[in-house]
Amino acid sequence: MIDSVPDDMMKATRLTQAGRLVEATTLLQRLLRGGGLAGGSPARGSERASIVELPFNDIAAKSNVLDVGLVTTEGPSSPDTTSQSLEPTHHVLRDLISGRSAGVLHGLLKPSAPPSKVVPTAGRFIAQSFANEAGSRAYKLYIPSRYSNEPRPLIVMLHGCTQTPDDFAAGTQMNFVAEEQSCFVVYPEQAVAANSSKCWNWFKSSDQKRGQGEPAIIAGITRQVMSDYKIDARRIYIAGLSAGGAAASNVAEAYPDIYAAVGVHSGLACGVARDLPSAFAAMQGHHPVPDPKGGRQAGVFNPLPTIVFHGDRDSTVHPRNGGEVIARAQAGGEFKTVVEKGSLPGGRSYTRSIQRDASGRGLVEEWIIHGAGHAWSGGSTSGSFTDPKGPDATKEMLRFFLEHKLDSSKS
Repeated sequence: MIDSVPDDMMKATRLTQAGRLVEATTLLQRLLRGGGLAGGSPARGSERASIVELPFNDIAAKSNVLDVGLVTTEGPSSPDTTSQSLEPTHHVLRDLISGRSAGVLHGLLKPSAPPSKVVPTAGRFIAQSFANEAGSRAYKLYIPSRYSNEPRPLIVMLHGCTQTPDDFAAGTQMNFVAEEQSCFVVYPEQAVAANSSKCWNWFKSSDQKRGQGEPAIIAGITRQVMSDYKIDARRIYIAGLSAGGAAASNVAEAYPDIYAAVGVHSGLACGVARDLPSAFAAMQGHHPVPDPKGGRQAGVFNPLPTIVFHGDRDSTVHPRNGGEVIARAQAGGEFKTVVEKGSLPGGRSYTRSIQRDASGRGLVEEWIIHGAGHAWSGGSTSGSFTDPKGPDATKEMLRFFLEHKLDSSKS
């Protein structure tokens, strides 16, 4: 079946150019979900490369492109429908076909949340920018109301594809939870010039290493906030959703001297892809297991406290990827596993697995949300890609983060 994928992609392109967008989208979704990329073993490199190198035309002028299942997030819809049906369409229509600004497209998907849903009245949410030799990015910074020049924790939040800092803040409600704990929160914003869908380029080898690409920019933003405000250098954390979760994995591993813990929601492990073709395979759960040591010193266990959330019905990023993040975090260590099962009244059930070290400290935590798709668990409908029925990932992540401090030997 994989051998037919390039022909099917060419057919989808011709359908798109002819304005037959419903048919094109149906074909593309079939490829991702089971008729091609999702349904077989990974294709050979040369075959996969031909998929993403097709000469797609800009379809921005085709006004009905946004009617192809992309505006149904407006009005009542179940979290499953939103998270599982729309996100694959986003990836394909934006990354493989459309060259139109993702910011414009996202604005038509869901209206901007009112300020009251983004930031508490007492705190401040300011716009800033950063630049270094690796590039430049805008970012938004939440400053808690009780900050009075004393060291406070900092959480770095990396949004998913098509999202903005305000949208991500509204959906996760991280500013509100951070206000309760008097934490700073910074939201780096991916530039359309870097990725037309505003996805973090987690799958590029040039954006996975210390001192270069997006990890260097995100670490630079972190350091700029540390320079501008009193930040507790031992309590800096990074988290993200989807592409942002994968980017958080990359950044945390590249800069273990900055980040005390990482949270990955519906994302992927560092190193499972090196380019766009391998990213497609990884998202569907077809990828080689990454080197569990990564850049760590051989024979030495340097734990990176990690918390993972993943829906077991995620059809955009296969749930197997959450397990890969956990496996990488556990590599080289000995843990005792504690498993808890629970459910929310009128909501979702979940399985929570905690990996404790010899001292009883929980270093690795995995939440599998049963029945959930590709969406932030327990999030607010004020933002995109959220599942209000699930346990509150925001509160649980912050709780986990604040249980950990950076080993002073790393800083």
